[in-house]
Amino acid sequence: MDLVVIGLGYVGLPLVREACRAGLRVGGLDRDPRVVAGLTEGLSHIDDVSAAEVTEMLEAGFQPSLDEAIMDGARTVVICVPTPLSEDGGPDLTAVRGATEAVARHLAPGMLVVLESTTYPGTTDEVVKPLLEKSGLVAGEEFHLAFSPERIDPGNPVYGVHNTPKIVGGLTPACASLAAAFYGKFVERVVQAKGTREAEMAKLLENTYRHVNIALVNEMAVFCHELGIDLWDAIECAATKPFGFQAFRPGPGVGGHCIPIDPNYLSYKVRAELKHPFRFVELAQEINSRMPGYVVDRAAELLNTDAKAMNGAKVLLLGVTYKNDIADQRESPARPIARKLLQRGAVLSYHDPYVDSWQVDGKDIRRAGSPTEQADLTILLQVHSEYDLDSIAANAHLLFDTRGKISGDSVYPL
Repeated sequence: MDLVVIGLGYVGLPLVREACRAGLRVGGLDRDPRVVAGLTEGLSHIDDVSAAEVTEMLEAGFQPSLDEAIMDGARTVVICVPTPLSEDGGPDLTAVRGATEAVARHLAPGMLVVLESTTYPGTTDEVVKPLLEKSGLVAGEEFHLAFSPERIDPGNPVYGVHNTPKIVGGLTPACASLAAAFYGKFVERVVQAKGTREAEMAKLLENTYRHVNIALVNEMAVFCHELGIDLWDAIECAATKPFGFQAFRPGPGVGGHCIPIDPNYLSYKVRAELKHPFRFVELAQEINSRMPGYVVDRAAELLNTDAKAMNGAKVLLLGVTYKNDIADQRESPARPIARKLLQRGAVLSYHDPYVDSWQVDGKDIRRAGSPTEQADLTILLQVHSEYDLDSIAANAHLLFDTRGKISGDSVYPL
């Protein structure tokens, strides 16, 4: 194989697609039999790769597999496995270690190994390198090692693997050059970092920047409501400035595979090695994580204005994915919001065109027949393009809009 991708999820599968389009012979390794079986049959399990594209990949020679022997003789191996948070708030590198140990069993002289999984600075040379060198080969001399942060934005119709600049940081300059040449076969622009740690830090910087600024506007949303200020209007006004300002907007919480997770890797590294807190990140995490509770408190206030208690009230949640127009539910704030509503006795239902069934703590939540189904309170959590917002506003008894997209007499913004 020219390339073997370990981990065929939201990061790995789009990478496989672009490599296949570039004419590379590609294999994929995943430990989930359902994923491998589905791909073998031409089915896709992620939003950004269609079944038709999987078929094209198979026709181009793509071989999804459960057998790590597919790495035998591979020129390049890219690791794209998950790095969730551990119980102590640091990165759980179990999947990275497992994938790296598998690569070590099939490592050959001249092979390029690239880690794309997001993690704390130092992982490539402190964790991955020693595990690979158990093979008896020396990194930077007998095989090549690099880090290249994934920049996948699920559901983005404009930017994908091909036209998003690709950062690469090599263990040595030769490693960086080889990695840049590899990605240059199917990515328009490759940016070389000084080293693996700089490349690792770049990804954390990107998402920490977003995390902190989202926390800023979420905090402002809370006190602007108390002050009677329309923050949404203030943001639109501020956004007219052609320099020095980037608009961030409040919401019911942060979700997805990056923003709620990645900044904590950096905070963990700073606290573990430097023995002091990264206060910006920790405060941002505190603010963003309390937004679901704030949404539920506001929901109770709105019901009170209608002479209804939360206990026994019919509450309809619209949109339970973490982002609009995708099915991905990872870290979606809808789940903690639903959990808190259930704890207060709400009779809960949901609607989402991308989610056919939904459970919260093992409890099945009833799926509404339409987004305009009658309820005591409707809470708009995600604005899918399929939703007719005017119709929702016209039919809702009380509408709590956490995304600032609807106006009307019975509509209440976050």
